Amino acid sequence: MKILITGGAGFIGSHLTENLLNLGHHVLVIDNFSTARRDNLKPNPNLILIEDTICNKIIVDEIFAKFKPEVVVHAAASYKDPYDWLEDVNTNVIGTINVVKAAIQLKVRRFIYFQTSLCYGLKPLEKIITLNHPYFSGGYSGGSSYAISKTAGELYIELSGLDFISFRLANIYGPRNISGPLPVFYKRLINGESCIIVDSRRDFIYIDDLIELVLKAINGQGTKGYYHVSSGKDYSIKELYEAVVDALGLPDKLKKDVEVKTRSENDAPSILLDPVKTENDFNWKVKTTLVEGVKKTVEYYKLYGVNETFTHLTLNKKND
Repeated sequence: MKILITGGAGFIGSHLTENLLNLGHHVLVIDNFSTARRDNLKPNPNLILIEDTICNKIIVDEIFAKFKPEVVVHAAASYKDPYDWLEDVNTNVIGTINVVKAAIQLKVRRFIYFQTSLCYGLKPLEKIITLNHPYFSGGYSGGSSYAISKTAGELYIELSGLDFISFRLANIYGPRNISGPLPVFYKRLINGESCIIVDSRRDFIYIDDLIELVLKAINGQGTKGYYHVSSGKDYSIKELYEAVVDALGLPDKLKKDVEVKTRSENDAPSILLDPVKTENDFNWKVKTTLVEGVKKTVEYYKLYGVNETFTHLTLNKKND
């Protein structure tokens, strides 16, 4: 099969690319390496790698016309700077439109998208969020330009008429991940620096479990529309921190001495998605425990390091 992956050198995209190549598929990746590492992908005769941005409509149209993908997986996203609203709109909205329009023109068989669970806002109306939950409940717009622009992109995909699947994600973690609390905890702990934990809860999904689900969608499972990627269980950020301490073999004293602070107004207390539809339609369940996944991730960080970390959440800073 010929599969085009935007952002295919990034965290999720590179794992998917690697798996598809191992299965013998032909893959074209477009990535601008804004947040991707160049060692995420190894050369492969079935891989075409284009270093460019999906904001470049001419390039997008050209690679679609030449490669003629049967399936598109749209993993590219801007999240590097929570205050660069223009870049978020250019990539997450206009870039998405460019990719969608090209997919329509070529009549691709399936279009797969990754959406943030913060599309439901910072104050979800349900403890376990169902797919019927409204966008941005109570006027809380996900706490970030990222959430707003990713949701706009999702709506354009729905408008397209394509056979699409939008996976609304819990917190995905694993090797190559450089956003969120886990790489931050790792980087600070190995440097002997103190960590601060917020009193919020999240569902954490190991990358291999997500990739298993996406491969099923590429192969035609699931029906047009929206799916939650969730284990159905949330964890405190403190539990994640403790798993990192244990994976590094550090003293238990670090668990007791860590500072726990009240979350900011830009941080939801809990985001827990209902995975029932996904589990039923794809015959899929999360297999990797948090302890097991954190251990594997820490082993990767030991080998490759963590040079930069990013967050899409605003950090109590005013926009100029």
